[in-house]
Amino acid sequence: MSPNGSDRSSRRPMRRKLPQVLTAGLILATATGCSYNWKDFPRLGMPTPVTEEAPRILSLWQGSWAAALVTGILVWGLIIWAAIFHRRSRTKVEVPPQTRYNMPIEALYTVTPLIIVSVLFYFTARDESKLLELTPKPAHTVNVVGYQWSWGFNYVEGVPGVTGDAKTDKNLAAIPDKFKADFPANAGGVYDAGIPGTRNPQTGNPGPTLWLPKGEKVRFVLTSRDVIHSFWVVPFLMKQDVIPGHTNSFEVTPTQEGTFLGKCAELCGVDHSRMLFNVKVVSPERYQAHLKELAAKGQTGYIPSGIAQTDPARNAEKKKL
Repeated sequence: MSPNGSDRSSRRPMRRKLPQVLTAGLILATATGCSYNWKDFPRLGMPTPVTEEAPRILSLWQGSWAAALVTGILVWGLIIWAAIFHRRSRTKVEVPPQTRYNMPIEALYTVTPLIIVSVLFYFTARDESKLLELTPKPAHTVNVVGYQWSWGFNYVEGVPGVTGDAKTDKNLAAIPDKFKADFPANAGGVYDAGIPGTRNPQTGNPGPTLWLPKGEKVRFVLTSRDVIHSFWVVPFLMKQDVIPGHTNSFEVTPTQEGTFLGKCAELCGVDHSRMLFNVKVVSPERYQAHLKELAAKGQTGYIPSGIAQTDPARNAEKKKL
């Protein structure tokens, strides 16, 4: 059999299978589309934002995907173009012209990635600076304490009937003075601490429940007692590491009431998967009532916040301010 005849016979099974493959792909696409809510498509897999800050993160996510899609279409187009218009001829077998280099093309594929990375870096740095910006006096402050294998929440608030001062409390000694400067005066505070077996009484979801007021800015001061954890409330679209010997902080303003899921996003040991918690956003009045309920249960004062920062780390952070 001639070489050309052999080529034609080898292509026939592939041609017969092509309609089957296309049909299977169409069935798969339509079957998955039945259960997909197309209203969620613009978020590209992200949950619905529930804070004032989250739309900025969503916008950065969408912009990154748009840039990736444009780049992908360009690359796919060039690949398909080269495969179709520069394929081997069936009638002529010859060595194509050998090009050692092409300066315009080499400059293009060197400069273009640099431009793409620079643009992405600019928008990422801009949004990161805005998201980590701290206001002088937030309405509320919560010290989130990570420990194996659950979470504790110190509500740095002035609660009626609770005496003390968060600025001098020995259990909060690990928190640097620059964060304590914004603590309210004479804040005795209340706390809630969980274990892996703790569950939300309303939803039954595992983990302790952090309460937040809707429409009021909350500062999270993140500390750890043992290893590196990561504080992640899924619909906040943001997470931040909880590092022993180093205090992190960020602020959010919840915009939607409800109970949302949170988890540790840093592999922290054998029971990492059990480090779950809930976030319950309620009205400001209900939030204040919850603090009084914690005080009535005897959960007054603060639990130990974690490992203190060393003096060199404290001094280094002061220089950055």
